Amino acid sequence: MLRINTPLHLRFRLPNLISRASASASVMASLSMSSTAPTYAKELAAAKKAACLAARLCQRVQRSLLQSDVQSKLDKSPVTVADYGSQAVVSFVLEHELPTEPFSLVAEEDSGDLRNDSAKEMIDRIRQLVNDILATEMATPLSAESVLAAIDKGRSEGGSHGRHWVLDPIDGTKGFLRGDQYAIALALLDEGKVVLGVLACPNLPLAAIGIEKQESSDAEVGCLFSAVSGLGTYMQSLHDSSQLKVNVSAIENTEEASFFESFEAAHSMHDLSSSIAQKLGVKAPPIRIDSQAKYGALSRGDGAIYLRFPHTGYREKIWDHAAGSIVVTEAGGVVSDAAGNPLDFSQGKYLDLYKGIVATNQKLMPSLLKAIQESIDEKASSL
Repeated sequence: MLRINTPLHLRFRLPNLISRASASASVMASLSMSSTAPTYAKELAAAKKAACLAARLCQRVQRSLLQSDVQSKLDKSPVTVADYGSQAVVSFVLEHELPTEPFSLVAEEDSGDLRNDSAKEMIDRIRQLVNDILATEMATPLSAESVLAAIDKGRSEGGSHGRHWVLDPIDGTKGFLRGDQYAIALALLDEGKVVLGVLACPNLPLAAIGIEKQESSDAEVGCLFSAVSGLGTYMQSLHDSSQLKVNVSAIENTEEASFFESFEAAHSMHDLSSSIAQKLGVKAPPIRIDSQAKYGALSRGDGAIYLRFPHTGYREKIWDHAAGSIVVTEAGGVVSDAAGNPLDFSQGKYLDLYKGIVATNQKLMPSLLKAIQESIDEKASSL
């Protein structure tokens, strides 16, 4: 089938983007601001390469998804060969591309379940996938034990000292299994602060999404978002190196805003989000998609607000928000807990926060936080 490659700058809604020339000028200006400030250029290049290769593996698995590729974790969420394979690829690429740096990876998976005798077939499948994807990156294929060791590099606890990579190899596993949205989410912590983030979103359309556009089947898909502290957020196709700078929505009237929330009601309290939207006068129905792809879409202005309110007892993990948060903040947005406190990624694998996570632009945040607290108070009084 003949494919026409439309120039990247024509694929997007223009108000939230600047030209490639302007983007380059912006990067150069930012880089020249301080000769001593770290630019993380090598780390960014390695992260983008790792995320793109992992996305390629995930796309291959999703196209040929088999029932035997799915296990059940103790928490009953599904985990696939793509989860393990993605983590192994990212781990290998980061170490290979940054050989002189101490390597610490905080990641979702470990190889415990794969070391059981019953998992031999799955290990073989993972090893084959990883070797196929990394064929041009290594002289000899990785053994099964080398793949398992790469997965287990993700056992770091993170923390406030040194550098730590943070990875969710497939964020939005249920979306992945349905053939919907998911993301490979990779971030870098430096002394407890998120300084770099990459989101590979293989099924996210390059054009803006919205209520009326979510079901489009002919849109070109596959986005890579990247952000470095102080340098802004950029988007490109997973299949094209041309990139454009993105910015969050500039909407100031809450009635004109639209908001993102989790596709799965089990992941966020939709009734609370509905109450908040009603108080803000939001007219549009929610845009419900899986994974940190929401952060990517928010960063380019597809919607104006992101609401996430997990059910009582759930603790947010840093890999579910590290990459997405910097992608939004570097695009001019604000990400906080439900009380307006910044997210603290320096305390290990979990986030300690009030009620939930919200993201929007700076103009809307005060009224959003007010509506959130009123809705939380009303929900509490009704119990």
